[in-house]
Amino acid sequence: MSRQVSFAEALLDPRLGSNARLEAIAGVIDWSRLEPIARRIRNSDTGRPPYPPMAMVKALYLQRLYDLSDPGLEEALLDRLSFRRFCGLALESGTPDETTLCRFRSAAAESGVLQACFEEITRQLDAQGLLLKQGTLMDATVVRSRHRPPARSAGLGARHPKEPDADWSYRQGKSYFGYKAHLGVDQGSGLIRQAVVTSAKVYESEVADQLISGDERAVYGDKAYESKKRRAWLKALGIKDRTMRRANKWHALTPRRQHWNNLVSRRRAPVEAVFSAMKRLYGLGRARSPHFATLDADVLIFAAIYNLRRAVLLAKTR
Repeated sequence: MSRQVSFAEALLDPRLGSNARLEAIAGVIDWSRLEPIARRIRNSDTGRPPYPPMAMVKALYLQRLYDLSDPGLEEALLDRLSFRRFCGLALESGTPDETTLCRFRSAAAESGVLQACFEEITRQLDAQGLLLKQGTLMDATVVRSRHRPPARSAGLGARHPKEPDADWSYRQGKSYFGYKAHLGVDQGSGLIRQAVVTSAKVYESEVADQLISGDERAVYGDKAYESKKRRAWLKALGIKDRTMRRANKWHALTPRRQHWNNLVSRRRAPVEAVFSAMKRLYGLGRARSPHFATLDADVLIFAAIYNLRRAVLLAKTR
């Protein structure tokens, strides 16, 4: 899709390997602007990659789009012509194995390549006018740990020895063990603007400032995001604070405040659809690895490919 057709492919029926979904995704942005970012991985401690870095980044996007394991991605790259075309791998060229894919993902995450690629994709979509900036919808969801939670007999707040970054979260009388994916979603377009991963123990409000881009008109969040200090900061930026209000032990919510909360709840509800897709369609309801860096990379990859798919749909409605 972004390379010269090889001699072997020129002999094939052009309909072979056609994939309308991947062709639409390939055409929604200028991938050449991501190539200098992907090439940064050449300066990593892992040495010079044996495959084009941009092809490897695209392979990771395919992996999340189709919810594939590393062995599954290797098999798909060997089996599916549409995957090779999307990545820019010629028929006669080699295919990265699962170990190479895993190592590249780790190197790309550590070097900041995945974060930079996500930001460049978002910047291009913004330049196309797809980001509305009417507001940012903030929320977080728990991603379950790779291992089973420690037994209750281990005590409150016990950690798993093989997954030290996973921790506990307690909400509405229920406990969860794992991590949290925090997202800032553009109101109206549904595009992800910010993505942060923490242990499940980290409270939503601690991450809120990282989810605010600074150019939106308003910020929407549930009660976990209410903060007088943040409200003053947003006011200084000219951004409307649209977070739900909490009752306290001295005062219950007035009918007016409850009405406010109901209005905010309806406005911020679309962010739940993003989390639903993240878990049901992109396979991120549970961590694939006990290493925090892997989940962090997976969430950034998800955010990038989700935005690309979303941009295709938005372009059709313009």
